[in-house]
Amino acid sequence: MPTPSRERLLGDHQPTAVHDRLATPVRASTLPDAVLGGIDGCVTTFAVVSGAFGAGFSPQVALVLGFANLLADGFSMAVSNYEAGQAQLAQIASAERTERQHIDLVPEGEREEVRQLFRAKGFEGELLEQVVEVLCNDKDVWVATMMREEYGLSSVGLSPLRSALATFAAFLAVGTLPLLPYALPGLGSTAQFLASLGLAGAVFLGIGMLKSAVYGLPAWCSGLRTLFMGTTAAGLAFATGHFVQGL
Repeated sequence: MPTPSRERLLGDHQPTAVHDRLATPVRASTLPDAVLGGIDGCVTTFAVVSGAFGAGFSPQVALVLGFANLLADGFSMAVSNYEAGQAQLAQIASAERTERQHIDLVPEGEREEVRQLFRAKGFEGELLEQVVEVLCNDKDVWVATMMREEYGLSSVGLSPLRSALATFAAFLAVGTLPLLPYALPGLGSTAQFLASLGLAGAVFLGIGMLKSAVYGLPAWCSGLRTLFMGTTAAGLAFATGHFVQGL
C-alpha cells in the first residue's frame, strides 16, 4: 500500500474533510471474511481431490465429491459466520442492558468507573471532573463510553448477513478453481491432479499476497505462509486417502 503524500494528508485533515469523514457510517471490512472463505473453499475442494487421487478413485468421483463438499461446506461456513456475528451482537446488547441497569441503580458507582477509566488515560483534577460530567450528562453517550472503555465492545459496522454472504461467495468462487481440471475432457487423472495442484497452489499464494498488499505488509511472507498451510492440509488429505485405501 503506497504511503500518501503529506499534502494529501493535510487536505484529508482539514476541519470540513474530517467532519465529512466522521459523519460517514462505518462499515466493517468484509476482506477477512472473504479471505477466510476463499482459503477454506480452496482447501476443502483440493483436499477432496487429493484424497480421491490418493485413494485411486476416478476423476468423476473426485468431481462429484468436490462439488458436493463445495456447496455443503460453503453453506455451513456461511451459516456459522452468520451465527457468530449474531452471537457477537447479542453479547453487545446484553452488556448494554447491564450498563443501563447499573446506571439506573448505582449512578455514582458508574461515574466512579468513568472517573477511573479516564484517570488512567492521564486526566486529573478539574479537567477529569469536567470530562466525567460531560460524558455522564447524556445517558446514551455514557453507555457507549462504558461499552468501549470497560468492555471493549462496539456494534458499529457489524453485519452478520454481509459477512456470511462474503464468506459464501468467496468460498464458492475460489473453491471451484481446483475442480476445473476435472471438468475438462481429454486429460488423464495424473494430469488433472497436477493441474488442480498448480491452481490450488497459485490460489493459496495469491490470497496470501493480496491480503498482505491490502494491509501494507510483506506480500511474499504471507503468501508463502498461506501456501504452506494450504498444501499441508491437502497433503494430509492425500495421505489419509492413500492410507485408508491401503487398509
